[in-house]
Amino acid sequence: MASDHAPHLIWNVDKVPTDLRSPVLVAAFEGWNDAGEASSTAARYVRDHFQAEHVATIEAEDFFDFTVARPNVHLDEHDVRRIVWPSTGIHVARIPSAEHDLVCAIGHEPQLRWRSFVDHLAITAEAIGATMVCTLGALLTDVPHTRPTQVYGGTDDPVLAARLTLSPSTYEGPTGIVGVLSAELRERGVATASFWASVPSYVSNAPSPKAALALVDRLCHVLAVNVPRTDLEIAAAAYERQVSDLVAEDDDTVEYVEQLEVDFDEEATDNPDQLVAEVEDFLRNQPGT
Repeated sequence: MASDHAPHLIWNVDKVPTDLRSPVLVAAFEGWNDAGEASSTAARYVRDHFQAEHVATIEAEDFFDFTVARPNVHLDEHDVRRIVWPSTGIHVARIPSAEHDLVCAIGHEPQLRWRSFVDHLAITAEAIGATMVCTLGALLTDVPHTRPTQVYGGTDDPVLAARLTLSPSTYEGPTGIVGVLSAELRERGVATASFWASVPSYVSNAPSPKAALALVDRLCHVLAVNVPRTDLEIAAAAYERQVSDLVAEDDDTVEYVEQLEVDFDEEATDNPDQLVAEVEDFLRNQPGT
């Protein structure tokens, strides 16, 4: 079921779920704003814990250049080939023990028609009655893997800022799909918050369960729920050990990481806003923006 205003938003239930209690929409997108696959992993982890139901899809056809984000071929349980397109899935979970129900929008950052794409997401938020939208991101930066993962959180909503201890962003410059989505939602009167986790730049190609764990921690605070995180904690500890073993194989890298540790410890005391500057530099320096 599609609407005239959002023709690529296909609801796969008889009607839009309008009985959600003060739902929070969590949005994460694979691509340049998903270093170490941390933001998409975190969103999926929380979604799967609450056994969220797939209720809608934003189809990919008008939003992707398929020579860049290619579809994948998979074999189903009957060994029949199926094409999986880079669409955005909408999942809903009711959390009786919490004040908020959960809605997750997870997909790939599109290459085309961003305004139309975020309009589809904004219509989704309005249709389900979202009281807040939380966007997740992760960036590569000069941090050591041996220290706690830093997470920067920001919002322009004064009520959210007070409740979640966040600050307004003063960033000006190029932005990604999460920035465009946040701006569109603000114009429509929907409160938004954004969280970014830092991932060590010297392990850029490795998934980072440690950064994903830090984002899950923040989501638990936002939703005021307790999600068991044992699997992620074990994976994060293994990740740290494996990276340490790799670093130890090269003396130059050992020296580099040791200097990062010194810088991190000094900045944690003297410059708590360093990650904000890292996020802003990351956004400004993205190729093609």
